[in-house]
This record gives sequence, structure tokens and C-alpha cells, in this order.
Amino acid sequence: MQRYIKKLKDFNELVMFEHSIFSLPFIFIAMIVAADGWFGFTLLILGVFAAISARNFAMGLNRFADRDIDAQNPRTSSRPNVDGRLDATSIMIFTLVNAFVFVAVAYMINSLAFYLSFPILAVLGSYSYFKRFSSLAHVVLGISLGLAPIAGVVAVLAEITPWSVMLSLGVIFWVAGFDLLYSLQDIEFDIEKGLHSIPSKYGSDATLFLSALFHMLTVVFWALFVWMAGLGLFAFFAVILSAFMLSYEHYLVRKDFTKIDRAFFTVNGYLGIAFFILIVLDKVAT
Repeated sequence: MQRYIKKLKDFNELVMFEHSIFSLPFIFIAMIVAADGWFGFTLLILGVFAAISARNFAMGLNRFADRDIDAQNPRTSSRPNVDGRLDATSIMIFTLVNAFVFVAVAYMINSLAFYLSFPILAVLGSYSYFKRFSSLAHVVLGISLGLAPIAGVVAVLAEITPWSVMLSLGVIFWVAGFDLLYSLQDIEFDIEKGLHSIPSKYGSDATLFLSALFHMLTVVFWALFVWMAGLGLFAFFAVILSAFMLSYEHYLVRKDFTKIDRAFFTVNGYLGIAFFILIVLDKVAT
């Protein structure tokens, strides 16, 4: 039993399950707004399984593809995919199983979700290889997580609404913006190994500027989402709070690059949760 528990812990570390906090709130925000309130336990369970399996697929494939890179980077050399705890075959089986689960869950939701599940997996999988030939990998990661609100509204309405596109665009620039900050940690390694990233190609100053621009666009698109969805004061407060939290994130990073982890995990994690809670309050208030 201890062996299986240890293996589960290794897979949990492989995919960093706690990072699901970045996408889950925005899936459920879209579902709440689409349903104009509670969307039911069935969709709740299916939504959780879809989100987790999609993320596990993306992270599993990323760790499989990055075995050679992670082994050379001191920051990532202790990950389970390179230190011997999980072999390549186990990681690939884990990845394929999660892809199957995602497609199966999408099929149980509705036909549009099922048809979209295949291009979604293609987008999620493409991120793992983008850094090898393009600096746009940060944007591809943003698109990968930005699909979450689209998936949420499709689950409830079986269609894609204009306001969900605005919410999705906000998530795309939010994730791309904080990934730019996170990638500052590897700027020297990326240059040495010839990996493509905005920091390695354009430097830290340009990266900080572009990240700030992306986060300004995030606030704009989320404001458009609130307006187009006809939401109330709590929702607008969510946008304002997000603007302050993103500003604080940039303050932390610009002040000290050693605070990148704090900015990445703590600030962005709380941002998603706070946004979700305020949308729930907005629906309760109305």
C-alpha cells in the first residue's frame, strides 16, 4: 500500500495538482454565468473531471517531452520525470489515460463538447514543444488555460457566447503575462541551451514591459466580460481587485526577482479564487 501511495505522490508532484487553481475558478465562473446561477451537481462533477484530466494530459506530456531539458536545469532536476521516480513509459501511459478520460467526459457532457475535445487536446499538447522553435510558447500556454471558460459555457449552453470569449481572452493574457514573469528564472539557462522564450530573446526589461501590457489587456477583457454578461457591482469589483492584485504581482517581481515564486503561486492563486467568489456573490445578490 505504501508503494502505491508513494507512486500517487510522485504523479501528483509530476503534474503539480495544486496548480489546477489557475484554471478551475474560471471554468466554474463561465458555468455559473451561463446557467445564471447553480448549474447542477452532474455538471459540477463532469466539469471537475474534464478540467483535471485535461490538465493532467497537458502536464504529463510536457514532463515527458521535457525530460532532457529538465535534467539539465538545476531548478527542475529533482522532478519525478528526471530523477528516476517515474519512467518515460509510466508518464506516457498516465498522459494517454487522461486524454481518454477527457474525451469520454466531454462525450457525456454534450456533442459540441465532444467535438471540441480533440482540437483542445491538440492545443494543450502543442505547448510542450513550442519552446523548441518559438518564443510564443508563453501565449500558447495562455491559450491552453484560456480554453477553460469556453469549455465551461459549452458544457452549460452547448454554444460559445461573446461574453465567454472576453473572459477567455482575459485568461489568455493573464496566464501569458504571469508565465513571462515566471520564465525570468530560466533566462540564463534558456540562452545557454538555445531555448526560445521572450526573456532569452529580448531580455528582462522587455519581458517585464510585455507582461505588464498583457495584464492590462487582461483587465480590459475581464471588464468587457462583466459588461457583456450583464453582471453587477460584485463582478465589477472582481475586475478592480484583479487589477490591484496584478499590480502587486509586478511590484513584487520588479523589486526582487527572488519573489517570482511568491508572485506566481500566491498572488495568482488568490486572484482566481477571489474572482470566483465575487461572481458567486454577484449572482446571489441578483
